[in-house]
Amino acid sequence: MSKNGIDVAPANGKLGILLVGLGAVSTTVVAGVEAIRKGNAEPVGSLTQMGTIRLGKRTENRSPKIKDFVPLADLDDVVFGAWDIFPDSAYEAALHAGVLDKYLVEDLREPLDSLKPMPAVFSQNYVKRLNGTNIKQGKNKMDLAEQLMADMERFKSEKGCDRLVIVWAASTEVFLEASDAHQSIEAFEKAMYDDDPQIAPSMIYAYAAIKSGIPFANGAPNLTVDIPALLELAERENVPICGKDFKTGQTLIKTIIAPGLKARMLGLAGWYSTNILGNRDGEVLDDPESFKTKEESKLSVLDTILQPEVYPDLYKDFSHVVRINYYPPRGDNKEGWDNIDIFGWLGYPMQIKIDFLCRDSILAAPLVLDLALFMDLAKRAEMKGIQEWLSFYFKAPQAASELYPEHDLFIQLKKLKNTLRHMMGEELITHLGNEYYESDDND
Repeated sequence: MSKNGIDVAPANGKLGILLVGLGAVSTTVVAGVEAIRKGNAEPVGSLTQMGTIRLGKRTENRSPKIKDFVPLADLDDVVFGAWDIFPDSAYEAALHAGVLDKYLVEDLREPLDSLKPMPAVFSQNYVKRLNGTNIKQGKNKMDLAEQLMADMERFKSEKGCDRLVIVWAASTEVFLEASDAHQSIEAFEKAMYDDDPQIAPSMIYAYAAIKSGIPFANGAPNLTVDIPALLELAERENVPICGKDFKTGQTLIKTIIAPGLKARMLGLAGWYSTNILGNRDGEVLDDPESFKTKEESKLSVLDTILQPEVYPDLYKDFSHVVRINYYPPRGDNKEGWDNIDIFGWLGYPMQIKIDFLCRDSILAAPLVLDLALFMDLAKRAEMKGIQEWLSFYFKAPQAASELYPEHDLFIQLKKLKNTLRHMMGEELITHLGNEYYESDDND
């Protein structure tokens, strides 16, 4: 029991991390954890594994690692499972993805080859550019959800897991807006039985997870759990949920640069962003309907950070353009190019140009691990519904309906760390610092 009364259950036993999609991101996560467990690599990019958290005053010099401060599952206690539309093992999928050097994949062949995906819930109506053979069949969408729930229970039993968490690491679905079918649990379940096209595969996974009491994190920009029915269900079932869309390359840069421009009251005339990538994600996003889902996620960032309605002289009507181009030779090595037209004192124009030669799955993999571990922590702390404190990891973070989402990376990190401090009964840190300069005479 922590000092403020939050009871966080210990991370005893095994944690099963079930991944929806066993492609480039998921195989990079699994291979990375296996390499780290063997002592052949460091968990670079993972806040849960490498990050520290300051406790108390600066003069106290207390900065333990996060994993030593809160009771997270140990990497040695993690077991992976997955669903995918292709039957390839994690070893075969990793070779096909081409993210990791072949020698590393070969060195991890035994554990990777043992991870074979369960048949997935999938419909090409929602991801036009993909078609697989390892797909579940059912009489309706509720039947498919029940098959997923059976998969979860069977995996937990066969692998001897004490707890499960699910992360969506599959492709971006076509753009959907909340409809009548999404407004209540009753309407949603009826739509499942009726095979309503408004119920996308990702929603079926989310429903099955929440009904099974399993935390669910959405790493794609799909609507998924961001609908009233599943928000209500998560509250009712006491299940933590979060999303959406892993914040990796270009948007990560935006959430670092934009807060700096705003902090210094520098104006923005326009921000042009284009990407080239050649992995399966790029192929999927080559479809205009899937790209629209991603575009909505990417475009929301700058408006929320810069607040043009509060600072019209600096940010009103700035031009924001986002492009994604499928270019097969580049593979998983994405290039994000940004041209930023800013203006300063007396309106004089300036430019910033960024060419980020990044590796999409290398940036995403530690996010998947962190989210799985933090969502398991949230469940053991009896937290439920939207976990806004995990906005740090998402391009389009979910928040309560009456709130705007927080996009500023640095505010997001403060929120995350203060949540951990609150959970463990430590003093929240405001960075005010007046106490260091107050005279003893004022006591």
